[in-house]
Parts: sequence; C-alpha cells; structure tokens
Amino acid sequence: MKIYGMIILATLISAALMMHGQEAAPPSVDLYEGQEQPEATVTPSPLPNGPELPEISQLDQTFSKPKSLGKDADALRINLEWRQLRNRVVNDPEVQTAKAYAQAARTDLEKRNRLRAYYDIYYQRMSALATTPEIKLALKDLKASHQGSLAQPRVRPSPTPEGATPTPTPSATPAPKKPQHKHKKKK
Repeated sequence: MKIYGMIILATLISAALMMHGQEAAPPSVDLYEGQEQPEATVTPSPLPNGPELPEISQLDQTFSKPKSLGKDADALRINLEWRQLRNRVVNDPEVQTAKAYAQAARTDLEKRNRLRAYYDIYYQRMSALATTPEIKLALKDLKASHQGSLAQPRVRPSPTPEGATPTPTPSATPAPKKPQHKHKKKK
C-alpha cells in the first residue's frame, strides 16, 4: 500500500513541476541581448496589404450561383422545387375554391373557361412564392401547357386575332383500303 502511495505522490510532484516548467517568457525579453547581431541580409518584405483580394460582394455572387450538374440534374432540381411550391399552394383557400368552382361546371365549355381562371390563380400563387428565375420560367411554361390543353380548335375554333396567321387544321386522311381477294379457293 505504501508503494502505491509513493507512486501516486511522485506522479503528482512530477506533473506539478512540468506545469511550471513550460511558462512562457514575458514579451519584453530580448533574446539577443549582449550578442552581436549579424548584418541582416536584404530580404524582400511582403506587400503591406497582402495579395489583391476580391470584394465581398464579388465573392457572394461567385459562391451563391449553384453550379450546373447537367440538363438532367437541373430538370430534376426544377421539378423538385415545383413540387414543393405545388404542395404549399394546393391548400390555399382561394385555389381550392377556384378548383371546386371549375369542377362544378355543367358544360364542357364552361368547365374549360373556369379551369383557365383556376390555372391563372394557381400559377400566380406559385410564381409569388418562387425564388429563382429558372423556376419562374418553368412555371410560365407549365401554365402555358395546362391552358393550351384546354383549347379545342377542332370543336369550335375561336376567331384569330387581327394580324395573326390562322393555324391550319390538319385534314382527315382516309383509311387505307383493304385489298380485295379476287380468287378465293373453294374447298
């Protein structure tokens, strides 16, 4: 038991001595006091302000732009942002009211007109929440495609605006005729 006590005491004393042995010299101590200093060789001193660095605003612009990972990755990123916006907007009371109003239409023409109004409200809300110009452009394209699907030029073509060229409607092509069998074998 005495041996263990002596080992612990020796360890504590050596630890205390090591802690005091590493104290730093005060900053006013001249280490070269009394020695002749050799003549200093001329060394180029660094520029006082350091290297030329860009402004903080330039750094912000450089690092805030996300790097493009390719067309597919950009399309997936835009699709993800669009789905997040869609999830936020779908519960908006005005959007829900417009959708219910469009679904309650009695005729096809009335429903298409109400759906146009619904898409206006729906995409207006999503565009207000969009943060990047890429997603706003994608929303504009999606709105045009949704509203374009509502047009039915073959059913009831709308008059063309002045100065616009009318779009030609494709003509119906007749079904190909089946060849008639001239000779039938009798069994």
